[in-house]
Order: sequence, then structure tokens, then C-alpha cells
Amino acid sequence: MRRRIDKAGGGRSDRAPAQPVHRTRSGTAIRPVYGPTDVKRHPPPPGEFPFTRGIHADMYLGKPWTMRQYAGFGTPAETNRRFLYLLEAGQTGLSLALDLPTQLGLDSDDPEAAGEVGKVGVAIDSLADMERVFSGLPLDRVSTSMTINATAPILLAMYEAVARKAGVPADRISGTVQNDLLKEFGARGAWIFPIDPSMRLAIDLVEDTVERLPRFNPISIASHYRDAGATPAEEMAFTLSAGKSYVDALLARGLDPDRFGKRISFFFYTYANFFEEVAKYRAGRRIWANHMKSRGASDPQAQRLRAACVCGGHSLTRAEPLNNLARLTLEAFAVACGGLQSVFTAAYDEAFAIPTELSSRTSLRIQQILALETEVAKTADPLGGSYFVEALTDDLEGEILRIMDEVDARGGMVEALRSGWLQTRIGRRAYEWQKGVEDGSIPVVGVNVHATEGSTEAIEAQVLSREAEEEKKAELRKLREGRDGAAVERTLARVEDEAGGSSNLMPAIREAVLAYATTGEIAGALRKVFGTYRPPSQF
Repeated sequence: MRRRIDKAGGGRSDRAPAQPVHRTRSGTAIRPVYGPTDVKRHPPPPGEFPFTRGIHADMYLGKPWTMRQYAGFGTPAETNRRFLYLLEAGQTGLSLALDLPTQLGLDSDDPEAAGEVGKVGVAIDSLADMERVFSGLPLDRVSTSMTINATAPILLAMYEAVARKAGVPADRISGTVQNDLLKEFGARGAWIFPIDPSMRLAIDLVEDTVERLPRFNPISIASHYRDAGATPAEEMAFTLSAGKSYVDALLARGLDPDRFGKRISFFFYTYANFFEEVAKYRAGRRIWANHMKSRGASDPQAQRLRAACVCGGHSLTRAEPLNNLARLTLEAFAVACGGLQSVFTAAYDEAFAIPTELSSRTSLRIQQILALETEVAKTADPLGGSYFVEALTDDLEGEILRIMDEVDARGGMVEALRSGWLQTRIGRRAYEWQKGVEDGSIPVVGVNVHATEGSTEAIEAQVLSREAEEEKKAELRKLREGRDGAAVERTLARVEDEAGGSSNLMPAIREAVLAYATTGEIAGALRKVFGTYRPPSQF
């Protein structure tokens, strides 16, 4: 044992010097050594309730996770070419990015869309654009994930129409639409309508899809709280709390939890804090399974937390961008050890611009190398039984439940958002993180530690077409001239009329989409009835 001088008495002491207390991002203390006494309980095997070790008994042995690369920029034709390229490179699912005007219910020729058309995703103004995006793609064999929320009912109606026109039957149309409006109010900001009508639209979509498209997931409850500043424990707590709100709303409509529970999915962010990320997913599965059981779900498939994630986001840096490849690899490895069902790895250059073909393919290769050249997919829950991981799972579960109880005490997720409490808390966490990076207490390699002064690695950023916006405006003019104007007006009037009632809005939205009404026109009809959201700070 190391000995030291006892300054008080001048003699010697056998006491070891005090060790600094290390903590996870969520604040959980990390002990220097873990052993059997640190593990409170041993979870059952993978595939068994409460699914701590994974939702399937064999996990990736039968089928690896779905590999997606988020894609979409410029015009529908450009996005179509990128999808074809990625499928050729071995991608096993599609992930569609929409530009901000589309997300906000604005057509490309709307004055408020100026300068944003096709910038962070593809511009989808009508069914004609969706037809171009998916032209020649095997929609009967690949699933499509769409990151869209406020206009999710419109975009899903377009996607279904494209698939059906291609001859794909309803039971073969597969994929996921995000459709999580609550996190827009709490973390992301791409809202249109106030909270209550937004919830109505989200639940309308879920109810309609459960009845009509048996392989499509009508909601992916997303954890953008993390990228906005929340800790891993807060991320899981807020996301599951939002899930509880959607489940309660579906139950209030009289829907069977064993039916809709199978169709709920989740979307998370994964950072390079490897062990905490693994524990976060294990704890989240356990909490969600118990919650769904308490809400009356008896079918194991309705109790499982089925989740996708993005590796990369706020964790990626502009400084020394090639370091992001290491971060993405660690994050994807954590996901594979954590047992998620679908993974999107961002590209190392996404802190600069939309990924190039090279950077996008390289990120896809990270997943393929993990799945094929390591043993991570050869056994279920490869870190199960680790003293550290099991203890951290228990610790995180306790912290997540504590935060969820705090949300419940404030009236649930909707009320926590309506009051602005949750937004304020996340803003505080974002400030604490940035302050830690600036004062060096949170190390970020290449930024505040081991930084190479004057480093200017050349990044060949994806060049966006300057003509895309004008091209989209011209296409819209042509669309409006060639469609049946009377049919468009009639279907938009139906959308507006039914928005003022209580019936499910999806049939009216589908009718408008098939008449080639635009995204902005349909959203505009709803806006006339619902109004627009004003954040609490504006009251």
C-alpha cells in the first residue's frame, strides 16, 4: 500500500490519497473498481421481459441491425440519385431528410422559404416530388424512415400513394415516420400548430396507420432533447415521458395497447460516452416494458422498446473533423452493444455541410465493418454481466425514473412543455455543457485538449445546386397549371372543414394529396383552423 506523510502529526499514514470522483455525463459517480457486490440484480436472458438485454433472443444473429444513411438535399432528382448510390453501397434501409420549408408546411415558392429550399433536406412540395424521389426504388423490399413531424400526415399520405402506384400492396409498405410533435416544442423548434391540435394530428396518423398499413410504424418518439443539451438520463426520461403521453392519448381513443404498442418506435442520439450509452438503452428498455405492461399491454411485442438512433450530431466537431471518424465508430459500437434495431451513422463532415458521397459511404462502412469484421453481432448483449455495465444500468434506471416522476409531478410531458419548464431545463444543461467545454472541464479532443494549433484539414463539402430553388419554383408553377384546380379547392375545403370537427383527418389529407394539393396548401388549410404555436416566452 502506498504510504504518505501525515502533515498534521508529522508521522506516516496508511491511508491512500483521496481519488477524484469521476462522473458520467448524467452525473452518476463512477467507482474506481466494480465487483459482484455492485450488481443488485441479474436481468433475464435477451428476449425475455423486461428486455433489459435486448428485445430478441438471438438479437443480431438472425439479422443485423438495419443500416441507414440520412439522405436528402436539393431537388427530388438529386435525392433519388443519392438513394440509388447508397443502396448500391450496401445500405439496407432508406432515411429521408426533408428541408425546413417542407417541415414547416411551406411550399418552395413561399416568401418565407427563400434561401432554405433544399438546404438541409429535399424539398417536397407535392405528390409529384415524392414520385421523383422514389422513382425506380424497390419500395416492396426496403423500408423508409422519414424525419418529418408537423407535416408527417401529409408526407406519409404521399409516400403511401407512391408505393401504391408502384403496385406495392398495403401489407408490404414498410417504414417509419417520426411524427413526434412534443419534442419539437421541447428541443427542436420545427413546429406549426399549437400543442393540442398537434397531438390530435399525431394520434390521427397513428390510429389510421395501425388500421391500414400493418408494417408501417406511425410514430418514432425522438430524443432531440439530447442534442439540444439534455444529459443521457434526461434524454431517456423526457423521451419515455413523451411516449407515455402518446400512449395515454391512444388509450383515450379506445385503442388496444396490444395493437398500437407493436407499432410505436423510438429514436435516440448516441454519443461517445460508450458505457453510459450502453446502460442507457438497457435501462430504457426495462422502464418502457414495465410501463406498457402497466397500461394493459400483455403481448410481449407491445411491451418492447424498439429503437433506432443516430451516431453523430452535436458530438461532431468542426475542429480536426477526421477525429469524428473515431467518435462515430465508438458511438456505433455502443449502439451494437446496446442492442438497437436501426442505426444511422452521420458523416465526419456533417459539421460543415450535407455529406458527400465519399463521407456518406465511409460512415456506412463503419457499420458494415462492425457487423462483419467484429464479434459484436455474434452474440446477444455482449457486455451483459459486466459488473460496471450492470451497476450503471441500475444507477441510470433510478435516475431516469426520478426525472420521469418530476415530469409527472408537473402534470406530464404536455404540461411540462406548455409551461416552458422543460425548455428552460434543457437550455440550462446546454449552457453547462458549453461552459465546461470552454473552461476545459469537459475534454473534447482537438478542441480544448490535444488541439493542433492552426490545423486546417481540407474538407471537400457537398456543393448544393444554386439553381435548385428556382427549379422548384418553376416546377410548382407547372404543377398548378396542369392539375385539376377545382378538385384541389374541393379537397382543401374538406380538410379545413374536418379540422373544425373531431373526425380523423387522414382520409381528407389523402384525398388532397391525390389531387396534387401542395404541402403548403394542405398545411395552410389546417392553419386556418388550428392557428400557430407561440412559445411560452412570448406570452
